[in-house]
Amino acid sequence: MSEELLRLNKLCVNYKVKDGYLSAVKNVSFSINKGEIFAIVGESGCGKSTIAHSILRLLTEHNEIIKGNIFFNGEDINKYIDRQLEGIRGREIGMIFQNPLDSLNPVYTTGYQVAEGIILDKVSKKEAWNRVIKIYNDVKMPDAKKNAYSFPHELSGGMRQRVMIAMMLARTPQLLIADEPTTALDVTIEAQILNIIKNLRDKYNTAIMLITHNFGLVAEVADKVAVMYAGEVVEQGTVFDIFDNPKHPYTQLLMKSLPRKTKLEGRLQTIDGSVPRLTENLPGCRFENRCPYAVELCKTEDPEEKMVTESHSFSCHLEKVVMNNG
Repeated sequence: MSEELLRLNKLCVNYKVKDGYLSAVKNVSFSINKGEIFAIVGESGCGKSTIAHSILRLLTEHNEIIKGNIFFNGEDINKYIDRQLEGIRGREIGMIFQNPLDSLNPVYTTGYQVAEGIILDKVSKKEAWNRVIKIYNDVKMPDAKKNAYSFPHELSGGMRQRVMIAMMLARTPQLLIADEPTTALDVTIEAQILNIIKNLRDKYNTAIMLITHNFGLVAEVADKVAVMYAGEVVEQGTVFDIFDNPKHPYTQLLMKSLPRKTKLEGRLQTIDGSVPRLTENLPGCRFENRCPYAVELCKTEDPEEKMVTESHSFSCHLEKVVMNNG
């Protein structure tokens, strides 16, 4: 049986705004086991990156209120002070950000920046440099020794992303958070990056939290999936549960909106309406205004989580409505 590494329990993140608080994440709960690839899927603005930044307390505006539990190796790191979290960032939990050019310092070589983290573990500069070359080879960096001396602007987008992966894996963290790691990369480089992530998971037994809006990536690499909408997890399960038997209306509509192989299969499904701005933490289903099955109950009560199987759950009033009308 796999050992649990990370567990979120009713995580809530509220941002202070001019007219009150914005409910960015509401009662999110899920767990990730060691050596597992867990994908969080949803459209832009649904709270995926907020969850990732909350885990390491990297939300930059410092106007947030974080409630709930974030258990890592059995300890609630949401209760840690900043100094305690500094011992976890990079060493135990690494993070690949969306745009590597924004994350890399333009005045230092990429190899120097990767070696910095290794040296923090009291490793000699020579040994650190040898590890840089080794991990560059692990992430399939072309001409590893030469490109370790290159500056970020001298590398392509795919090579810079390899640098970021190398930087995060340099201290062999137990959990790697990949926030849209293939954004702005062409499909060929995207496939290479995905293969690298899978191979490194197999080699180091690193758990990976993959944040994306691309269901194609999920189908390719994920073991388990959480589907998010407007700050809430509406459905979660294994990749086979979600693709073969989607239960939540939002997940079903997302599946119908995926590109088809041929034009003969008809037009793609669209989801009418827009995501509500949640300045108040009101009861009710947040998908109610766009759901084709919505009834009055959906406006007034939070849907309860229902278990389809031991690994598959969703939150919706649909079954209750059908039973009451039946």
